[in-house]
Amino acid sequence: MNKKEIIVSGIQPTGNLHIGNYLGAVKKWVELQNSGKYEMYIFIADLHALTGKMTADELRTQINKTCAELLAAGIDPKKTTFFVQSHIQEHAELAWIFNCVTPINELERMTQYKDKVAQFKNATAGLFTYPILQAADILLYHGDLVPVGQDQIQHVELTRDTARWFNNKYEQYFPETKHLLTPTPKIMSLLEPNKKMSKSLGQDHVIELSDEPEIIENKIKKAVTATEGGGVAPGVANLLVLIKEFGDQKTYEKFIQMEKDKTIRYGDLKKELGEAVGKYFSNFRTERAKLLRDEKKLTKIMSVGTKKAKKVAEKTMIDIRKIIGLK
Repeated sequence: MNKKEIIVSGIQPTGNLHIGNYLGAVKKWVELQNSGKYEMYIFIADLHALTGKMTADELRTQINKTCAELLAAGIDPKKTTFFVQSHIQEHAELAWIFNCVTPINELERMTQYKDKVAQFKNATAGLFTYPILQAADILLYHGDLVPVGQDQIQHVELTRDTARWFNNKYEQYFPETKHLLTPTPKIMSLLEPNKKMSKSLGQDHVIELSDEPEIIENKIKKAVTATEGGGVAPGVANLLVLIKEFGDQKTYEKFIQMEKDKTIRYGDLKKELGEAVGKYFSNFRTERAKLLRDEKKLTKIMSVGTKKAKKVAEKTMIDIRKIIGLK
């Protein structure tokens, strides 16, 4: 029997999941998990979240929320090893070892680091070495594949390079991880459709999975649809992508044709889209609320996932310590 390929991925607990997160990552994880073809490791990346500005209390609360939201969105702890990153200390230990084989100039060329530094007045070393911890997250479980969008390929390439640098210095141990390119629609801000949907832009720019239907409808009502020159305006294109993802095919085709014919009424598009998104996440909202009321259940699920992940992580680090000469 062929060994299943290992998929590893994580998400930071930095706020409620929004539809950009869902379409860009979570929906694909659930599909891969339910295919039965892979051994899945999905984690809440709380160590990565330390590069942000949350207080300790905010982070504690958010870890629980993110756990509940991922479960409500379809992550199944019976099919996926689901855990919190910081509960496995081996992530940080392996990251330090990778620090010692990674050339500085390779980190300096990371585009996401440059983008983040532009946002922070006093960038920390954590932002700089973030991709090394990411490599450790993946290679600790011998990850073969990482599902990513186009903008994340560079990080997977660094993970592959890190494995190569380690293997060349010591011995062949880590696999050369590959990216699993997931064709994900780029979801833009409702109010600034030239920018990617992000919580950092403000609440009215994003649709959160937990938003009640009336909130969703109000946010979509405010969405920008102004036309700029010829062609489909960016805001309209964004709404059409969303109706394709959350509505039915017939409704999508209807609005695409109306846009071509220039008979489209944006108020109608917004109304139908608001109803479609609200309905799509109805079960999610119910399940999320139920899980958030049962903290013991969340703790137990995370504890079970930690035990499963810990076995693999400990075995990896016993091997690594021996390979690099630590007693």
